[in-house]
Amino acid sequence: MSVSQEPETTGSEQDSPCYSIEQVATRIGMTKRTLRYYEEMGLLPPTDRTEGNYRRYSEADVQRLIRVKELRSLLGFSLSEIRELLSADEERDQLKAAYHAESDPPTRIAQLDRVDELIGKQLELVEQKIAGLEQMRASLQAKLARHAQVKQQLHQN
Repeated sequence: MSVSQEPETTGSEQDSPCYSIEQVATRIGMTKRTLRYYEEMGLLPPTDRTEGNYRRYSEADVQRLIRVKELRSLLGFSLSEIRELLSADEERDQLKAAYHAESDPPTRIAQLDRVDELIGKQLELVEQKIAGLEQMRASLQAKLARHAQVKQQLHQN
C-alpha cells in the first residue's frame, strides 16, 4: 500500500491541507515515533485529530517540524534548547500582532523591549553553540598541528 503525498482537506478546512502522520514522516524524513515524541515534549502543539482519532498535521506543523529537524540535526541544539527557541519565536509572533494592533507609543516601546529580550536570549543560545564549536575546531586544529610536527620529526629520522 502506498501513501499518497497529496494533502487531504476536511470539509471545514478546504483552504488548509491536512497531512497524515505517515505523509509528514515521509516528507521530512522522521519516524512516526519521533513525531509523536516531539508532540509529547512540547516541540509541536497538539495536532488536530480526525473522528477516528488519527493525527492531522497542517502545513504550519510541517514547517515547524522541519525547523526542529534543522535545529537538531544541522545545528546541534538539544530538545530543551529547541523548545526554548520555539517558545521565544511564538511569543515574538504574539507580540508582533499586539504591536500592530496597538497605537500607544509607551506600550509599543514595552512590546519592543520584550521582543529585544527574547531575541537576546535566542542570541545567547546561538553564541554558546558557536563558542562550543569554535573550541572544538581549535582542539582539532591543535591535534592536526601536533601530528604535522610528529610527521616532520619522523621524516627527519
